[in-house]
Amino acid sequence: MARADAADDRRFDTPKGIRRPAPPLRRSGDRDRFGRFTEWVARNMGTPWFLLGLTLFVAFWILWNTLAPPAWRFDSVELGFIALTLVLSLQASYAAPLILLAQNRQDDRDRVQIEQDRQRAERNLADTEYLAREVVALRLAVRDLASKEFIRQELRQALEELDRRDEEDAANAPS
Repeated sequence: MARADAADDRRFDTPKGIRRPAPPLRRSGDRDRFGRFTEWVARNMGTPWFLLGLTLFVAFWILWNTLAPPAWRFDSVELGFIALTLVLSLQASYAAPLILLAQNRQDDRDRVQIEQDRQRAERNLADTEYLAREVVALRLAVRDLASKEFIRQELRQALEELDRRDEEDAANAPS
């Protein structure tokens, strides 16, 4: 997509404000035009506007071939609108493979996305395991650190030891 935008910036044949995105089949230098075209067809055939347009087309066809003067009619009501049936069958016979091609392209993109998600999940798992090991190491390090209560107890013992030595020295001193 970025390459197409860059190519549009290099075009000097139209003013910058008037440029419109090219239809799917007219992009120059694009290797995947037909694939993009199939996606465009699949995307547009599923819209309400396409269904409305097709309904209007069929209604116009039937009305024209029913109400127009016999010389202007090109499809017969008596034969069940054979030409209309052929046109709709032709449209359906081309639409189905185009939609399948678009679905295959979407499946390929989904496969790539799933693989990227899997790799991202593996990296996240590795990062989480690393962080868990670091947290355990910190807990062990903190457990080995002296607490305030431990330091107070050690200081009391040291004071008691010093007091006991002072008493011993006082008792052993010649008077």
